[in-house]
Amino acid sequence: MAGRQRKRPAENYFDYSLLFIVLFLLGFGLVMIYSTSSYEATLQGHESTFYLKKQVMATVIGLAAMIVVANIPYHFWEQFATIAYIGSAVLIVMVLVPQLQYSANGATRWIKVGPLTLQPAEVAKLGMILFLASLVCRMGRAIRTTKGFFMVLLIPAPICVMIWQITNNMSSAIIVFGIAALMLFVASPEYKKFIILAAGGAAVIAVVIFFISQAASAEGMGFRSERILAWLDPEAYASGKGFQTLQALYAIGSGGILGKGLGQSMQKLGFLPEAQNDMIFSIICEELGLFGAISIILMFLLLIWRFMVIANNASDLFGALLVVGVMGHIAIQVILNIAVVTNTIPNTGISLPFISYGGSAVLFLMIEVGIVLSVAKGIRLKDI
Repeated sequence: MAGRQRKRPAENYFDYSLLFIVLFLLGFGLVMIYSTSSYEATLQGHESTFYLKKQVMATVIGLAAMIVVANIPYHFWEQFATIAYIGSAVLIVMVLVPQLQYSANGATRWIKVGPLTLQPAEVAKLGMILFLASLVCRMGRAIRTTKGFFMVLLIPAPICVMIWQITNNMSSAIIVFGIAALMLFVASPEYKKFIILAAGGAAVIAVVIFFISQAASAEGMGFRSERILAWLDPEAYASGKGFQTLQALYAIGSGGILGKGLGQSMQKLGFLPEAQNDMIFSIICEELGLFGAISIILMFLLLIWRFMVIANNASDLFGALLVVGVMGHIAIQVILNIAVVTNTIPNTGISLPFISYGGSAVLFLMIEVGIVLSVAKGIRLKDI
């Protein structure tokens, strides 16, 4: 009896590393938004901190939402999975309502209710993660069948088409489909199907690019075809679709190894459009150089690694799929943003997570991080 020891209950896990990385990226993003947007805000007649204040407000609300969501058991959200999917579709359709639609920089992708604006595509990303995680868990082994495989793969198709056609936002449609594909890849052992689909998709894209590249000029073509031509030869379209890409490349090249110094960018002074949004990574390269760019990429890699650790140790499949969905969202968006800025792929409007300016984006990203932290809290330390 004397040698008998009481069994200590296993403690819950909390990923402080993940929280630190997210807070660092948010803080760094605020610094870069002020550095990048102060000149443009002044030109527009606002004070230099105009964009910074709006982003700080969204970040504070996002942090509050993250704390609330992190303290709610993640299975609570499973009952709202279908509502999230349908609600996403309804919000996208609401962009068509003249009284609610809001336009910025020539794009109508937001709905506005009073002083608040919301981008439905951001809601759709979170809604797709919740719905697919719940659906895959309900399907069980049926997902291994060909019918189940393609059913899950086609689930995001209506939302993707709506985002593409209604909000004219192909990049968000690609991200939503990419999230679904990654979650299916993790849940399904049928890797051959993915290889066939990937090869087929790559072949179709290659054929499309080939035929567009054979066009004599961009006149009379759609703006996406123009973007592909500008991607292949940006200098030939320097006064049009290639202008933003060239200015971004100039910023990256002029930064060198250590950069010009924080706040010392020249391209942000009216030369580079959307500097605080889609092209903020090029300003990071210009002001902080290759060192700063690699440092930020490493922070994102650490973030993805923490997601993988949590997903591998999640207490059930639903939690693991939620984390995989969030990981896919952030990873795909980071890859696409950096690829666009460096002209690796054709230019398409896509923000850099946690760093680019955008209230809806940072709010829903923080909600997703809150869900991941909730899944992490369900892990027992003895299981790690």
